[in-house]
Amino acid sequence: MHAQDHHGHRHHEHEGADLARAAQAALEKAGEQWTSMRASIFDALAGFDKPASAYDIAEAVSKAEGRRVAANSVYRILDLFVSANLARRVESANAYVANAHPDCLHDCIFLVCDSCGQTTHIDDDTITKSVRSAARGAGFSPVRPVIEVRGKCADCD
Repeated sequence: MHAQDHHGHRHHEHEGADLARAAQAALEKAGEQWTSMRASIFDALAGFDKPASAYDIAEAVSKAEGRRVAANSVYRILDLFVSANLARRVESANAYVANAHPDCLHDCIFLVCDSCGQTTHIDDDTITKSVRSAARGAGFSPVRPVIEVRGKCADCD
């Protein structure tokens, strides 16, 4: 997954062990424990270069641990990761990506390539603030805007 910043401040894009430490810190700040299973699932998720389904992650963790890990367990942990800003859900693909900057809270706009599946996310608070404002104007209390643009990436175009 690639990230582009369009909101005026730069955030640190964590990678590898640094990303796992940032994820652990964010989860613990949210009042949750960083268990070995959660660490394994986060490591597997972060290892994918495209959005991964719970089944993809369960398979990767099962191989790495030498024991079967159920997709249901993975789903519960992924939901926790999304709520704690460690992961983002690509709704149209029913898949997840690790958040490279779990210490920053932004609404994402996902650009999803219909040809190769590559997913780029951009943070554009101007657009998402407008979406939230429009929802409030319609009498709706927005929790999390989901904005996805389907099309073709530069490599496939």
